[in-house]
Amino acid sequence: MNDSQYIYTYTQHQDEYDLCLLEMRSFFGFDVPSTVLISTVEIDPSRSPFMKERLDILYEGDSLEMISQQVEQYDLGESTFRVVSLNTANLDTTNKMGHPERRKIEREIGLRVKGTPDLVNPPENTFGIVLLNGTWYFGKLIENQSIWFLHQKKPHMYSTALSTRVARAVANIAVPHPKGVRAIDPCCGIGTVLVEALSMDINIVGRDINPRVVLGSRKNITHFGLEGNVEIGPIADVVDEYDVAIIDMPYNLFTHITPEAQLEILKEARRFSKKVIVVTIETIDHMVEEAGFVIIDRCVAKKGHFIRQVLVCE
Repeated sequence: MNDSQYIYTYTQHQDEYDLCLLEMRSFFGFDVPSTVLISTVEIDPSRSPFMKERLDILYEGDSLEMISQQVEQYDLGESTFRVVSLNTANLDTTNKMGHPERRKIEREIGLRVKGTPDLVNPPENTFGIVLLNGTWYFGKLIENQSIWFLHQKKPHMYSTALSTRVARAVANIAVPHPKGVRAIDPCCGIGTVLVEALSMDINIVGRDINPRVVLGSRKNITHFGLEGNVEIGPIADVVDEYDVAIIDMPYNLFTHITPEAQLEILKEARRFSKKVIVVTIETIDHMVEEAGFVIIDRCVAKKGHFIRQVLVCE
């Protein structure tokens, strides 16, 4: 956190709306119903499957002319740049702008920047200009690289595993600010959450009782050029302490888990973790309470008629 301000724009499918809001609350401490958020918290937009871009605010003003005058102070020397209008969709109370209007604004601001414009090749600097609720903002633009999309095709997969988008959001909900945080996925399966977390430099280890899926998890991690430790063994054998555990409660045609076993998993997690993020297809509030946790936040993640619950427990 710092004194700088950032504007984040969002896009998500209706089925992901609740999950997106929970990720927002984890990152920023609050959520917004619109597709734009302003905060002093700096988050790499590529971490989120829902963030579109981040504008690092340099100047703001009540008119485009005020922004133009301020932008003239910005000297890039010989560095290349481009200016992009962010008003491609409705942003809170501000309606989207048409293509001609956006291009006109980009040209007007771009002519004031001291540097070398380059609209063909990737420039050294990308700037954004946006009108939001009556105020104009200009700043450096950081665009989402959709890293999660590259993880969709893994060497080892199964149909009931979390999607990469959901897995990435769950990892962010568990560890929104990774510095100094130790995490564990003690029922990691083929490592969908592990891959997403490791790609964001989250300090996480994995574990699973099934040797075959552990092998698949290790291969998936290696396939994407990541390094991570995945051990074979039951959750009862975990001896180290962690700040947070992520548990995608085991289920599918090949994993017949009883309610008693689910409760045991939660009790074991309570033993070695201060916090747990539980993903479940069943309502297990009573189990969470019996294990000694309190649900402090929650959401649902839908995929058609298939519904998962994501519980934040402390």
